[in-house]
Amino acid sequence: MPRDFLNGCKDYYDVIVIGSGLAGMTAANILGRAGHRVLLLEQHYKLGGLATWFRRPGSHIFDISLHGFPAGMLKSCKRYWNEDIASSIVQLKNIRFDNPMFSLTTTFNREDFTRLLTGRFGIEEATVKGFFDTARQMNFYDDQQMTTRELFDKFFPGREDIVRLLMEPITYANGSTLEDPAITYGIVFSNFMAKGVYIYEGGTDDLVAKMQKELTSNGVDYRIRCDVSRIFVGSKGVEGVEVNGRTIRCGNVVSNSNLNATIFNLVGKEKFDSDFVEQAQQVRLNNSSTQVYMAIKEGVEIDESTGDLLFSSTAPLFRTEALLSRDITSRTFSFYYPRTRPHYKRRFAIVSSTNARYEDWADLSEEDYQASKQDLIETTLDALEKYVPAIRDKVDVVEAATPKTFKHYTKHLSGASFGTKFEGLAVSRALPEQVPGLFHAGSVGIIMSGWLGAINYGVIVANDVDQRLGKAQLAAPAPSALPMST
Repeated sequence: MPRDFLNGCKDYYDVIVIGSGLAGMTAANILGRAGHRVLLLEQHYKLGGLATWFRRPGSHIFDISLHGFPAGMLKSCKRYWNEDIASSIVQLKNIRFDNPMFSLTTTFNREDFTRLLTGRFGIEEATVKGFFDTARQMNFYDDQQMTTRELFDKFFPGREDIVRLLMEPITYANGSTLEDPAITYGIVFSNFMAKGVYIYEGGTDDLVAKMQKELTSNGVDYRIRCDVSRIFVGSKGVEGVEVNGRTIRCGNVVSNSNLNATIFNLVGKEKFDSDFVEQAQQVRLNNSSTQVYMAIKEGVEIDESTGDLLFSSTAPLFRTEALLSRDITSRTFSFYYPRTRPHYKRRFAIVSSTNARYEDWADLSEEDYQASKQDLIETTLDALEKYVPAIRDKVDVVEAATPKTFKHYTKHLSGASFGTKFEGLAVSRALPEQVPGLFHAGSVGIIMSGWLGAINYGVIVANDVDQRLGKAQLAAPAPSALPMST
């Protein structure tokens, strides 16, 4: 008999969280800590969303996604998770760039970038200061008409080399483009410039294990392999969900699913005002990515001078179209040294990441798809040879992930790695006005992408739900209001 992953679940919860990405888990943890009855449902067999991992024979572990984030992660994890998690966040100090325009290493903070821009790139210090101050002062309420390209043209006209230096890492971090509103660049860039780039030392397997322990201590009921197919909405708002063929009632839902999927698939457009539906239909999905995971043979080591993050490109200029092309010219290499998982076997690994379009992979025949994945692997190894000579002799396991891979495992529409474009943020925030008790937390608007953005958005939404629960305890819907599970 198949296992019932909902065995022991209550019939009613104050809040049901759909999806266990970092935003979903954080919202669930805060609400559980506040004393609310919380059920966290994850369709995959692991928690974490894109912040998860997989294993391969030979004691190899790969993090699914590359994860550099600003120093603000320390404060958020300490406050909304625990000190144990926060204490494992460490700075990366060896960020490399190598392209036809320049080759350099940086600690990736304002002090070092000011040194580079004034000394190496010959820009007046006052101009550099003006750029940094402008970016730092940007906020959600600013004029969204100025594009990132126009921001660069204002301070560094004609300097394509500076555009590349300032833009390439942010595009890697959250899919930002030169055509997007400048605030979507400026806010994220300023966060990184405060103190540099950080990672979680221990790997996502260790992180998620600690988060699961914290969820349990705060009374959160979390379940894997539980795929929500519907959110029930009545005349007064959210009434419950259908999951694995069972109906579970609740007063509030926090969807950590894709924003578009939440509105049009889980709820249905008929539950929203026509003007809102039209606005939601205009929300664009962000791009996806490809990854090549490379495990190094036991006993083979990589010198740490190779770098922590390496932004490598053979393209003459930084262009969004070139970044998304199947003819890959730009790759971000993340080097995992034994200190990445100090509690585990001494292992080295390298992961290559590139931005990608789902449509370039979606309609390939199975034969062409497999051939394209192998070509992705081979061209990546060719590119890496420059930095790790004889790489083919050093790797033990190599495999690739594409936008189709991400869609399969996460159910993100079009395998979107960074949720929706900026216009999704207003739609996400307006959901409770349309359907009382319906909330969304996840990667919406480029500003809210990445680990820190996801956690902080989970915090914002958890506070909204907590306030709603605090104002008045919703009466449980009558059993007849929802269909009975079979």
